[in-house]
Amino acid sequence: MDVIVVENLVKKYKDVLAVNGVSFTVRKGEIFALLGPNGAGKTTTIHIIATLLKPTSGRVIVEGYDAVKEPGKVRRLIGIVFQEPSLDQQLTAYDNMYIHGRLYGYSGNELRKRILELLEFVDLKEYAFKQVKHFSGGMKRRLEIARGLLTNPDILILDEPTIGLDPQSRARVWEYVRKLKNDLGMTILMTTHYLDEADELADRIAIMDHGRIIAMGTSLELKNMLGSDVIYLKLSKQAPESLCREFNGVKDCRLLEDGLIELVVENANKVLPEVMKLVMEKGYEIREVSYRKPSLNEVFLHLTGRELRDSLEASSPPRGRWHR
Repeated sequence: MDVIVVENLVKKYKDVLAVNGVSFTVRKGEIFALLGPNGAGKTTTIHIIATLLKPTSGRVIVEGYDAVKEPGKVRRLIGIVFQEPSLDQQLTAYDNMYIHGRLYGYSGNELRKRILELLEFVDLKEYAFKQVKHFSGGMKRRLEIARGLLTNPDILILDEPTIGLDPQSRARVWEYVRKLKNDLGMTILMTTHYLDEADELADRIAIMDHGRIIAMGTSLELKNMLGSDVIYLKLSKQAPESLCREFNGVKDCRLLEDGLIELVVENANKVLPEVMKLVMEKGYEIREVSYRKPSLNEVFLHLTGRELRDSLEASSPPRGRWHR
């Protein structure tokens, strides 16, 4: 079931075309990421969905309600965590939550109970009555997520949820985002320019650039656009050149030193089981298997001719490794 439907969305600011014909859907209970560099149109798109901006043309439907014609009904369905910090630094965590709840019509024991439950959910209950100015960046971000959940929304929008955070704080925020989906079944629409964040969290990703969506799908589907994976097999002994001719579905095969074979294939997930079976049938013991898939940065490079440089992927090890 699609809970957000975006159709041919356009937003112009005088001579600037910020969003240019964007269309996508978000399914109930999934994490959907808009991935792209700063200025790609991601934040403008989610502000239109959240009824904070009106589109120049196109439409947005949230759970059957038109975001332009029925903004009040849409707002009751959505919680949002903005890219820019919006907490009152002089107030306590509890008071920041309390004021937000009162603005939405909550009061009394119901509001108090809800605040404490959410602070506990993000591991901030013991800091409920501490001033926010003493919080770390990660704590503030978790408080903003808790505040976004205060009205019990069906959909949570996260705009660059971990921007500026250290790796440990980013990992904690990722943990809570996963809990929202897995424990509460919440639908999450997020923007990010971190490739690893989209790769780790999102069920589906839409890559945006210059106001357009240039590719969309699961992380694996996007990476498979490039077609070539590389498989490395470490055998117990050196194989003859003739072994390369035995493999099916292989674009290229090279015999390297010390019993290592390099195979370039269209899809490693599909070919690898057949390759391993053939090698073992030929009497070779497999000491090690690894494969390298194209990264999202390589997909972005392929689509745009430039890298999305804000990635942490460059320092990540190849995926998929087994040892015997």
